[in-house]
Amino acid sequence: MEIFNQSITISILVFVMMLLVDYFDVLTKGRMEKAIKGGKLRQYTVTSFLGATPGCLGAFMNVSFYVHGLVTFGAIVGGMIATSGDESFVMLAMFPREALILFTILFILGVAGAWFADRIAKFFNMVPCEECRLQKIHEVKGKNPFQPSVLREFPRLLPARYIIVSAFVVAMILNLMGLWGPQVWSFEKPDRYILFSLSAVAIFIVLTSSKHYLKEHIVNHIIKKHIWKVFLWTFFALLFVGIGLHYWNLEQFVTANLGLVLIISAVVGLIPESGPHMVFVTLFASGLIPFSVLLTSSIVQDGHGMLPLFSYSVKDSVLIKLFNLIFGLGIGAIFFILGF
Repeated sequence: MEIFNQSITISILVFVMMLLVDYFDVLTKGRMEKAIKGGKLRQYTVTSFLGATPGCLGAFMNVSFYVHGLVTFGAIVGGMIATSGDESFVMLAMFPREALILFTILFILGVAGAWFADRIAKFFNMVPCEECRLQKIHEVKGKNPFQPSVLREFPRLLPARYIIVSAFVVAMILNLMGLWGPQVWSFEKPDRYILFSLSAVAIFIVLTSSKHYLKEHIVNHIIKKHIWKVFLWTFFALLFVGIGLHYWNLEQFVTANLGLVLIISAVVGLIPESGPHMVFVTLFASGLIPFSVLLTSSIVQDGHGMLPLFSYSVKDSVLIKLFNLIFGLGIGAIFFILGF
């Protein structure tokens, strides 16, 4: 049940991220696409900055940019290099000075890694997934997606409008009753604030969007083509990780093999979950491992950030993880040799 609830939470966050990217792209008639695309350096900077922000939300936003064709393969790689997942909040609480240094290094490495990844992709003629065809900007009788006048038709609104809004309202009520989702109001771990804020945004967009946007973009595209896949991939990935960690005492294994801890940290970073990385955060806070190991783990792992992309393109997800593994081991080895 915990994994099911966590999967629902992630799916909601991904849904709102995809909705926001698509909504503002259509609302601005493609100007947002041009602003983000710009030069490649701008893409690398934006995705790395979002990745370096605490939590998985920035990674979800980067995935939304990527599947909409707004950023290159290298840019999404850089964003995942910079992402530390939910452990970033714990690091800020346990060792804030070192955490800020780590985030800064990850941002710089994200930009550099993005540039390098695009060069590698070009050299090997790697073709990333195509952008979503339905995301092409098109005019519909000169209307834009923001049409609050549709509320005048109440109560004769489209069933989809009632269903989506009701789903978010029920989710918020269940959370307030303590039956589902994050239960702590804390700026150190702002999951609950983020959930309520994004839910309110989603409700506003769904209530005030035009019929065309609601049916073609939200229902037929985001929900029918993406979100159900995101939920299934997330649920089964978390279930597999949960079962594996239950029967494999990861922390004890790492502690008993400190000579291989750098490689172990990189391999563990391949797991699409936030939890396993916490082992290295705890070990670093206790002074049992050097900074280089924490950095290696942070480069390779990306919390839950990759789960939505797995539902869209397994090939691209594997390529990104493979690049980050090699990149993380290389950078980590340099820092380890230098004594950090």
